[in-house]
Amino acid sequence: MIDQNVNLDLMQFVETSILPKYNDFGRSHGIQHVQRVIERSLKLAKTTGADVNMAYVVAAYHDVGMSGPRAIHHLTGGKILAADQRLRKWFSEQQILIMRQAVEDHRASLSHAPRSIYGKIVAEADRDLSPDIVLTRTVQFGLENYPEKSKEEQWERFAEHLQNKYSAHGYITLWIPNSPNEQHLKQIRNIIADPKRLREEFEKIYKNETEEK
Repeated sequence: MIDQNVNLDLMQFVETSILPKYNDFGRSHGIQHVQRVIERSLKLAKTTGADVNMAYVVAAYHDVGMSGPRAIHHLTGGKILAADQRLRKWFSEQQILIMRQAVEDHRASLSHAPRSIYGKIVAEADRDLSPDIVLTRTVQFGLENYPEKSKEEQWERFAEHLQNKYSAHGYITLWIPNSPNEQHLKQIRNIIADPKRLREEFEKIYKNETEEK
């Protein structure tokens, strides 16, 4: 999965000291999610000419702030990255500042554009807009964070979240032109625009998620 151009010592540090933290964040923001974000970040770094080591670290730290309140996890994650003295082995203070800002800028609901290419890369990589992944993670998040909700309440939360974030009037923004996410977002919007199909997708995913537990 990891690009061969990533520093091997850095990779070993991240895989042993940072990625295991994601095991505590549930399925919607867990280890599989961060691994996908890393993989996509490295691909985008290569196509944009960005530093792969910086893109790798930003991706690895982007959700570590989930250890605290989700609403500010992007800010918490940036603080965690900046405070990690171990990163000074590989990066300058200026690079660490850029990486901190990139983590802070990765949220889809951000009111301003990411301040660097690294923020744009992780923001784009974090938006895995493959329809099945988006819909599944939305159901998973509801079940993990609102276990008291009934099935119908989970459906209402699911539909409202998708409408607010991914619809034609939603707040999601793609920062890198011609990425695979552009086509995927169109597919998601087509599903959202078809209430019957959207309900069918929810029913299928909800059943799978609840039967597994």
